[in-house]
Amino acid sequence: MSSSEAVSSAAAKATAGRPVRAELIETVRLALPIALTQLGQIAMMTTDLALIGRLGDAAIAAASLAHTIFFAVFVLGMGAMSAVAPLVAQAFGAREPRSIRRSFRVGLWLAVIMAVPLTPVLLQGEPMLIALGQTPESATLADRYLEGLTWSLLPGWWFIAIRGFMGSVNRPEPALWITLIAIPANALLGYLLIYGEFGFPKFDLLGAGLATTIVNIGMCVAGFLIAQTRRPFRKFHPLSNFWRSDWPRMRQLVAVGAPISGSFLLEYGLFASAALLMGWIGTTELAAHQIALQTAAILFMVPYGISMAATVRVGQAVGRGDTAGSRRAGFVAIALAGIFMAFMTLLVIASRFEIARFFLGSGASDSSATAEMVALLLIVGATFFICDGLQTAAAGALRGLNDTRVPLMFAATSFWLIGFSASYILGFPLGLGAVGVWVGFSCGLVLFSVLLILRFRYLTRRGYLPEMVRA
Repeated sequence: MSSSEAVSSAAAKATAGRPVRAELIETVRLALPIALTQLGQIAMMTTDLALIGRLGDAAIAAASLAHTIFFAVFVLGMGAMSAVAPLVAQAFGAREPRSIRRSFRVGLWLAVIMAVPLTPVLLQGEPMLIALGQTPESATLADRYLEGLTWSLLPGWWFIAIRGFMGSVNRPEPALWITLIAIPANALLGYLLIYGEFGFPKFDLLGAGLATTIVNIGMCVAGFLIAQTRRPFRKFHPLSNFWRSDWPRMRQLVAVGAPISGSFLLEYGLFASAALLMGWIGTTELAAHQIALQTAAILFMVPYGISMAATVRVGQAVGRGDTAGSRRAGFVAIALAGIFMAFMTLLVIASRFEIARFFLGSGASDSSATAEMVALLLIVGATFFICDGLQTAAAGALRGLNDTRVPLMFAATSFWLIGFSASYILGFPLGLGAVGVWVGFSCGLVLFSVLLILRFRYLTRRGYLPEMVRA
């Protein structure tokens, strides 16, 4: 038995007869390093945004547009790579090491298959943005950022698969160590390449993208080395028979992962459309939207870590055939995410002007147009922040059950039929502008969170367990 398994066993014995408390302890133990890893990754993006912000409002608005294009593509593979975690967790719960290796291996191959056609798409950012109604100046600046950022696509996907594999065998800490090293490396490299300090060439927005790509490649290499050489990962031989085809497992990964990608794309598409709508309103609103949304993204990382822990805990219970355990794991995670987001929302509202100054620089005053708009959007987003935490935890629990198709339909209804329609109507015909756009997609998130929680409740009350593909 590994040290991690021994700790988990001891915790379970210590809380015998108190299953909810035991589940909470195990979820927090697993979620904490995952959430810190997520925060580390968003810290790198936030650092980039802060460095770019000192180039001016035009640069930060262009970075917002570039991220809109990049993540519209990135989430396609992000969903597929997210399917690695439930499949590995189910195999781990069922004590099938060969199945663990198969699920990880096909995830890596699927990332390559997707990256080959999608990487060239990202290199056409400028014409895409112009076609979407953005100004040629903003599109040109955004394209310069994409020229460096695009090449982080494949290593970024691979690192998600590595993290999913590590977390699903109850050892998420190495991904955190890698990320903690990457944060200062990204900040230093970004500073040198954006501003051309200490003899480095001054690449401005291109430098920010190049720094992100170089650091992502380094993180990916480190993850592979640890997975192949360190305990307990090496006992699963994760890269063994790497070149062997495995179409049955690939089909299962696609069946679970494709709807996750679809849900991510629909959700991100809503936020991307909001950025485009803000671009129609004005540069100030677009810059404020990006800062407020980046703040929301920082808050989202902890519930997303809880969501990934929920996927693992529910998936492991599924592998053991424990229906009561899968239900308990999911609801503990949902409650934990909701409580955390409620507390953090109050903190953000209280410090909204300090947040604006962080992104805009110490010289920005609270009365500046951008700072005032940031503060207003952070207040408007209070309900959205809490529901965002609830929906991601519920979605993670459903992924542990391999239930991804129905949530995809929920996403289409919530984000586009309700969310986008409300954003457009409130923002333009009703004249509420940026505030109306945020109120609209908040409505979509509220509905989505309610539907996902009800879906998980329905399935677990019936004692549902998915059919597994055995080794």
